[in-house]
Amino acid sequence: MTTFENSKQLIAEASQSLPGGVNSNYRLGIAPTPLVIERGAGPYLYDVDGNRLIDYYLGMGPMILGHNPAPVLEAVQEQLKSGILYAGQSKLEQEAARLVCQLVPCAERVRFSCAGSEVVQAVLRVARAATQRSVIVKFEGHYHGWLDNILWSIAPSPDEYGPVDAPRPVPASAGQDLPAGQHTEVLPWNNLQLLQNRLEREDVAAVIMEPAMCNTSVIFPVEGYLEGVRRACADTGTVLIFDEVITGFRVAPGGAQSYFGITPDLATFGKAIASGFPVSCFAGRADLMDMFATGGVMHGGTYNGHPASMAALIATLTELAKAETFTALAQQGNRLMQGIQQTLDEADMQARVAGFPQIFHVGFGVDAPVTDYRSSLQADKDRYVRFTEALHYRGVRALERGAWFLSTAHTKDVIDATLEAVAAGAQEI
Repeated sequence: MTTFENSKQLIAEASQSLPGGVNSNYRLGIAPTPLVIERGAGPYLYDVDGNRLIDYYLGMGPMILGHNPAPVLEAVQEQLKSGILYAGQSKLEQEAARLVCQLVPCAERVRFSCAGSEVVQAVLRVARAATQRSVIVKFEGHYHGWLDNILWSIAPSPDEYGPVDAPRPVPASAGQDLPAGQHTEVLPWNNLQLLQNRLEREDVAAVIMEPAMCNTSVIFPVEGYLEGVRRACADTGTVLIFDEVITGFRVAPGGAQSYFGITPDLATFGKAIASGFPVSCFAGRADLMDMFATGGVMHGGTYNGHPASMAALIATLTELAKAETFTALAQQGNRLMQGIQQTLDEADMQARVAGFPQIFHVGFGVDAPVTDYRSSLQADKDRYVRFTEALHYRGVRALERGAWFLSTAHTKDVIDATLEAVAAGAQEI
């Protein structure tokens, strides 16, 4: 019988030294319990209770080649023979930068860092320096890191968020420095007219967005929206920033900007870039990026360009640049999406399965179009949490927020086993 009692016990013990027993609030309160993992291999995780779980968390997105991919491990182990950290440059940094610039449409220059929250701050800073403006426009339901100036309207409730044509910025954390957000304005996404109206005042430094809303329901831009945003930003001297921390190197080798054919001025990346090693980067137009070298704009970090992480990045992007990699991901991802939708339909459960084959979203009770954060709230989240708990007891680990990440290690047999668990879990709830 499947049990998670050892994980529960260890989390309780860890709470004596770690708040909540975890090191990120996004790992709190997961049903049936936050898991304590012993190892990962391919599409599987093995926990302290001896359970083998087909993993669709994939480290919250980074493990696009599966757990412990051999090419990445070999590259890192080889680099570690030469040292850990230099406080200087390495040839690996240059090769990693060349690969990013080769794959990403907007990348004339690139800088490396360690986390998505960090690189978001860098692009906001350089946008303000370049435009000599202060205002940043972001969108409801879009997440750009946990720092005070941008952690606004991530998941506001209907009694907080105000009218659609004049949303109220809602802080997302207790203790948040409210004055830090005084230059951050919030709009609903996928509404081009509202954004155009706001940009016409020509006082906005940057518009930052996920090019597809992967933190909320995996929502695609409506037809013409990204094109219209691109034109509006260009016409008003506003810097357009794509936050591709999730979509970058996951939905296509060049990210969502390549997939949709819209090139921003700047973009941020992380997660799938280095198979779980702590690497993020920001890239964009040479005139903007060179301000970090010649324009007095500050960006620093002791661990930026860490040699072992650069080795992991090179090995990962080399694999992702192969045409057959995304062909296989698309094939298996589409099978999984279609299989889940069919299974839920047969169980007479209203559901929306939508997104990219490499990352998609399952929402229960959705019977109307989902085009922005507010329309995403129709999903029955409580019922879906019960579903993911049922899946855990059947050997499948899926995120409670509805996102499913896919890796190259999720083969046909793994997908078939997943769909069997989905059918059983659907019947249970």
